[in-house]
Amino acid sequence: MSRFFFDDRKHLINDAVDGLILSARHQNLTRLDIDPAIRVVARRDWDKSNVAVISGGGSGHEPAHAGFVGKGMLTAAVCGDLFASPSVEAVLNAIVAVTGDRGCLLIVKNYTGDRLNFGLAAEKAKRHGLNVEMVIVADDVALADNKQPRGIAGTALVHKIAGFAAEQGKSLSDVRALAQQASDAVKSLGVALQTCNLPGSSDEDGRIKPGEAELGLGIHGEPGASTISTQNSREIVDMLVERLAPHVPADARLAVLINNLGGTSTLEMSLLTRELSRSALKDRIDWLIGPAPLVSALDMKGFSLSLLPLNDTFEQALTAPVETAGWLPPVPSGEVHTEPHPRVRDSVEAVASDNSHARALVDNATSTLIALEARLNALDAKVGDGDTGSTFAAGARDIAQKLAQNQLPLNDTAALLQLIGERLATVMGGSSGVLMSIFFTAAGQKVAEGAPLPDALLVGLAQMKHYGGAAPGDRTLIDALQPALEALQRHDLAAAAQAAEQGAKATAQMGKARAGRSSYIGRDNLEGVEDPGAVAIAEVFKAMT
Repeated sequence: MSRFFFDDRKHLINDAVDGLILSARHQNLTRLDIDPAIRVVARRDWDKSNVAVISGGGSGHEPAHAGFVGKGMLTAAVCGDLFASPSVEAVLNAIVAVTGDRGCLLIVKNYTGDRLNFGLAAEKAKRHGLNVEMVIVADDVALADNKQPRGIAGTALVHKIAGFAAEQGKSLSDVRALAQQASDAVKSLGVALQTCNLPGSSDEDGRIKPGEAELGLGIHGEPGASTISTQNSREIVDMLVERLAPHVPADARLAVLINNLGGTSTLEMSLLTRELSRSALKDRIDWLIGPAPLVSALDMKGFSLSLLPLNDTFEQALTAPVETAGWLPPVPSGEVHTEPHPRVRDSVEAVASDNSHARALVDNATSTLIALEARLNALDAKVGDGDTGSTFAAGARDIAQKLAQNQLPLNDTAALLQLIGERLATVMGGSSGVLMSIFFTAAGQKVAEGAPLPDALLVGLAQMKHYGGAAPGDRTLIDALQPALEALQRHDLAAAAQAAEQGAKATAQMGKARAGRSSYIGRDNLEGVEDPGAVAIAEVFKAMT
């Protein structure tokens, strides 16, 4: 089965065209209602007062070509089936519909079907008394000896320049001359890690092996000029630059189009843009266009670079505003902007002090957790990933070490809680360490504001629940900690220990966990097994009584 969303293959392109028109942000597109097999997207605001600029070809290259229809760019686009040229009749209808006395320029990628169908339509249109010219874009440099280079992503730049000239009211001969100049100047080369998937076809045939890339493959999935044994982003960008550079004047200032062939992630495209900024061309690039899909190949995982040597007219044309769905305005090339900023270190500044009662509590709690490591791991192996004991023991060992070295502010409860919170976030790791850190940090802040310790601990619990998302009954340590702290607030430590033990035992009867790793475990595996975090809390309270 193919990896392609579609309903009815026969209506796929028509429905996609309608989707483009519905979502066009300028609401300036229309589809000519002639025949279901004729798909022409045109400007709604067109009045035939200027030269019409028409392009098109097979679908599957979106946003080309219909995504470039709009003020300042194309007047109309003729959409063929997937990777198939539109018919002569479709092209002819588009020409007749939008061409006035000023004439029409056709911009065609250099594929046999497109050249023939657009060419014959142009000849037929002349019988209707229309003045029609054509420019063929052949920007692909992949095959050095090919007499008919393919038209690929550089076509979008020709669309933009021709559309600008037409919008300025220039004559057909002037529009054609400028488009031809751009077509002759722009050079492109692509690379891909995977070819594209077609609707209804079997999965990709594995032509491109893992660890390799194909250089110079076509935008219809045609095999490339060569296979390279690297997927390294910097090496590939440097390779493309090396092969493109001889095709443009050595002293030319450049606009570079970074074209996503459809299936490359936004993250990768940003990385490739950064690589380009460090390439041999870095000091010659004035404008970046993209990274974005402009002339794609369905979901091909690849990209292409198009280099256009600049002159004043090209630069003005590329940067002029348009009202289209697919064009991306160029941005000036430059350095990455950075701003110095002092590093924030949120460390607790605490002076070591002693307090025999606090020392005993900390010692009992840490030694209990260290001794429980194997038991808690065994419990967690039944309901989680088997590391709860090790996680709590790691935090306990760190605090115990500082206790032994007299480095804790035992006589300053607020500072002690906050320091414990800071250390647990550092040494415990995972979500448990962060949750316990939130608990102790928030409680310590509340004590510093003058709150009694039991009240402050409940505030820490509330913050842990807020950020962690768990609540009583979710089969977590909160099922022991909340009743213990509520009992501590009302009574004493002995009552808190009893409440914690009851809460921990209750977790064994909770058939479904709704938080933590246990939430992925079935009822049969949880039945009769206490939550290891809740057991840890119960044992700590018991040890401190």
